[in-house]
Amino acid sequence: QYHPVVSLILSYRKYSKLLNTYIDAFTSFRFNDGRIHAMFNQCVTMTGRLSSSQPNLQNLSVRDDERSIIRKLVIAPSGYKILSLDYSQIELRILAILSNDDNLIDAFKSGYDIHAATAAKIYNIPISEVSDKQRRIAKATNFGIVYGISAWGLSEQINVSLEEAKNFINKFFETYPKVKEFMDNEIKICQETGYVTTILKRRRMVPDIFSTNYQTKEGAKRIAMNTPIQGSAADIMKLAMIKVDKIISKYKNDCRMICQIHDELLFEVKDEIIDAVKGEIKHAMENVLENQQISLKVSCGVGLNWLEAK
Repeated sequence: QYHPVVSLILSYRKYSKLLNTYIDAFTSFRFNDGRIHAMFNQCVTMTGRLSSSQPNLQNLSVRDDERSIIRKLVIAPSGYKILSLDYSQIELRILAILSNDDNLIDAFKSGYDIHAATAAKIYNIPISEVSDKQRRIAKATNFGIVYGISAWGLSEQINVSLEEAKNFINKFFETYPKVKEFMDNEIKICQETGYVTTILKRRRMVPDIFSTNYQTKEGAKRIAMNTPIQGSAADIMKLAMIKVDKIISKYKNDCRMICQIHDELLFEVKDEIIDAVKGEIKHAMENVLENQQISLKVSCGVGLNWLEAK
């Protein structure tokens, strides 16, 4: 059994990191107006996503209780609210669009929870009988597939044997066969051309696909599978930001975009126009892509600070 001091040391390190990485760092980047104006970088990530620096405002995960508390520091001025609009499961929706898999498209069209719907198909049970554990496994598999996860990686993530993890991945591809075809085809294209493309035909060169080193080549295959999905999400968000900028420009200082966090946009909006602005921005974000079998979905939140809005 661990000595009681171990948990105290871990706790100290956790809060010390919060203080040094966020509180102190944020204070050091404060401008003369008392606010932080972070940098957003266009050409740093290989996937096409924006990155943030000085300070990094994109690593305040809402899934981490301690780091999410830092979101309370993003406070709306008097007379304003923080408005958050977030693409819901955009990468899985893009996977459905790119692969044109009937079962995955139907799962989204049904309006059911996509992870519960996947679990129901994998376990061959009604969606109403899906347990929390089965949904958790299906969720990990869904997102793992997007990132080209291996059976070993999935087994570590959901704490099951290697054989069970292999079985979950095989069942996923049996359930959504065109997803497997799509991913295999992306690897084949990459091996032939040396690059993959996003939904808007933006290229990413993958020179490691020609490597003779097994590990390096396998990593390149994962990039070939993931880039069309994550890169397409990045393209869509940038198009959305262009459309949204045209909307909010007519409101001048009554509505300001203050942050982009991958699939989420954050605004400061005057109280009296927040409902109108929310509806306009939501509609613009959901209709970036036209004539698709499934639509993009955006969730909204409003609060006095970023944590409340999320």
